[in-house]
Amino acid sequence: MKLTKYLFRMVLCLATACTAIGSVGYAQDSGSENKVTMADKTIHAQPSYVLSNSQVELAVTLLGGHMAPVTFYRDTSEPIQPYHISPWQEEKGPEMPAAVLVPLRGDFFCMPFGGNSEAVGSEKHPPHGEVASSPWIRKVTERAGSVSHTSMTLETTARVGKVTKDIYLVDNQNVVYTKHTIEGFEGKVPLGHHATLAMSEQENSVHLASSPIRFGMTYPGVFSDPKQGEYQSLEPGKHWDSLAHVPVAWKGQKDADLSRLPARQGHADLVQIYNQPADAHQTPAWMTATFTDKGYVWFSLKDPSVLNSTVFWIENRGRHGYPWLGRNHCLGLEDVTAYFADGLKASVEPNAINQQGIKTALELTKKTPTEIRYIQGVVRVPQAFQVVKTIEFSPGQITLVSPDGQRVSAPVNHDFLNTGKL
Repeated sequence: MKLTKYLFRMVLCLATACTAIGSVGYAQDSGSENKVTMADKTIHAQPSYVLSNSQVELAVTLLGGHMAPVTFYRDTSEPIQPYHISPWQEEKGPEMPAAVLVPLRGDFFCMPFGGNSEAVGSEKHPPHGEVASSPWIRKVTERAGSVSHTSMTLETTARVGKVTKDIYLVDNQNVVYTKHTIEGFEGKVPLGHHATLAMSEQENSVHLASSPIRFGMTYPGVFSDPKQGEYQSLEPGKHWDSLAHVPVAWKGQKDADLSRLPARQGHADLVQIYNQPADAHQTPAWMTATFTDKGYVWFSLKDPSVLNSTVFWIENRGRHGYPWLGRNHCLGLEDVTAYFADGLKASVEPNAINQQGIKTALELTKKTPTEIRYIQGVVRVPQAFQVVKTIEFSPGQITLVSPDGQRVSAPVNHDFLNTGKL
């Protein structure tokens, strides 16, 4: 913890100095002759790298590699910024209870995914791993043809290895392509993306849908503890087949409809859905959130053989301890292979999910790097388009189809999930 704080203060000071002189600064990478850039900007209190083209601009924090804000449709009169930025970013207060909360925003990579409250052998990881709370070093930002690209690295110590984060934008697409390359690690680990969306204020205005699932399950323990000023609304440990019918904690009350949010203000809940296995055609699994009050669909695409589930963090002002203070309002749609958000120990040991033959951790090996490829984007839709029923995939394009047959297409190089290339 002390080392992380020191590194963060060092990076912050360097970034502030660069901002003060109005230009991007340079420093020598330790042990290398290659130059790496410092922060381009300080955005919502966090020194950040910036990547952009005509359609999209995104910022990635040095600390933890959190991606937000992201502006889609930036070349139009109504740009879209779908990602959440925690409300305490501009504040000065006590030390955060977890380092990942310092920059908390948008989408970030987690490994090991979850709280990691218990050690496994000699390994003790911070919540969501060092990759979500330590400084990333940018190595390159470049443009080749229609593709803009930035690459950054982080070397870990709790389990020794190296992770490279590559982010790509393609001209004329409102899409972000991400690839994390994991090298030098040995053993099982839960991991994935922690995409966190800003939630609308209008009740039931955000309509959720996913590709076919095996089943869903509410968190089996106490996710929001009243002893800590936290409150949850869903009954723990229940299996279900549809987001529209999830048991609540109160006897005699009808099931919650998690396909329509926000709802149940004053509560924070956690559930997980498990995707159907990958098909022979390598069709991506998908998750969508249709913001009916704002006229757009946020989507994520993944390979379900790599990231086999989605954790929903439904935060509707349900936590009152520091730094939440009853004000945090967001929706995490976190594509992972993990056992809920319990971390390394719970995910690698026998649990209620892997005993059903569903992986809750990936096996990493020093001999072969592992790539985690992921796609996120936004599609503007007409007012009558209320929810996604299915997504059709054709070369270089996806088509969102509503239950009443409306169709909206957008350019997306979804084969990136198979090839890692654009």
